[in-house]
Amino acid sequence: MRRNYTLGIICSLLFAVSATWAGNPDRQGEAGAYELTLNPWARSAGLHSLTTACIQGAESMRLNVAGMARIRQTEILLGHTVYLKGSDVRLNAIGFVQKVGKNGAFGISLMSLNLGDIVETSVQQPEGTGATYSPNFFHLGMAYAHTFENKVSVGILFRGISESTANLSAFGFALDAGVQYVTGPKDNFKFGISLRNIGSPMRFGGEGLSIQETNPDGTLQYNLTYDQRSASFELPSMLNIGMSYDLYGGEDHRITLIGNFTSNSFSRDHLGGGIEYAFKDLFFLRGGYKYELGTNAQSIDRSVYTGLSAGVGFEVPLKKGSENKLGIDYGYRATQPFQGSHNISFRISI
Repeated sequence: MRRNYTLGIICSLLFAVSATWAGNPDRQGEAGAYELTLNPWARSAGLHSLTTACIQGAESMRLNVAGMARIRQTEILLGHTVYLKGSDVRLNAIGFVQKVGKNGAFGISLMSLNLGDIVETSVQQPEGTGATYSPNFFHLGMAYAHTFENKVSVGILFRGISESTANLSAFGFALDAGVQYVTGPKDNFKFGISLRNIGSPMRFGGEGLSIQETNPDGTLQYNLTYDQRSASFELPSMLNIGMSYDLYGGEDHRITLIGNFTSNSFSRDHLGGGIEYAFKDLFFLRGGYKYELGTNAQSIDRSVYTGLSAGVGFEVPLKKGSENKLGIDYGYRATQPFQGSHNISFRISI
């Protein structure tokens, strides 16, 4: 019965993909809320966000929520990202996951995007009015994941999206869903599917869209206030399909091979691979490469990322012999132009 239920969930996800997917490069740049595609977590960023199949814990709420259930008990995660170093854009994130019962997990995540201070300009003062402003971008997600017979995990996440300035704002909701399947003598083969950022269109509104003009009939001289309506925009939805395989060298060494395909509804598709080396699950080295299909070195509209990523991580027990651990991870993704994106994360697993 459980297997049939799980199979039904997987089939429903695939049906939703086939029924709603219509992405192509011609739609590139037509979506909004692109911060939904950014990854604030260092462990997966070091593998270029290719970990759809093997991601676990609080990071799963960004890439494949099904992996959230594969934790021991409780996990707290803090992340900071210098996005495209030199652009003064930074990401801050916090995630919390708590085991619920034997096979379930509940999670909350919050991410904010800091764009720095932007010079305010106007038609009359195109060089600047002397004032600055800073947009506020926040995401709040609530998720639940469940594991069936320790082989198949499914998860769903609801995310609220808020974008605002002093006199403009937009709010929307997005849905993420995912599946992970593990098998093998040591659960060393993993397969994952995730569908991300499915939601209704968003639209900006507020006093910033109001303008004052004179009376149109010209008989009397007085001003009227007109409210303009902004165009709505879609969310940058995507489909991820990934696999990973663990190779063990005795009790101390593990090498994980990772492959991933991403279908973007508003940009070109991505294909990539990565590798992670772990020593006693205390020291980690990571590297990855992601290729944007349909581009070459001469393409002027290719992604800012050059394809390469790397990362390193450490985990230490909170006390000798304890399964409770403190971890720190760093991830780097090369970009052109700018000086790359740098992620750092702190994790407590208890």
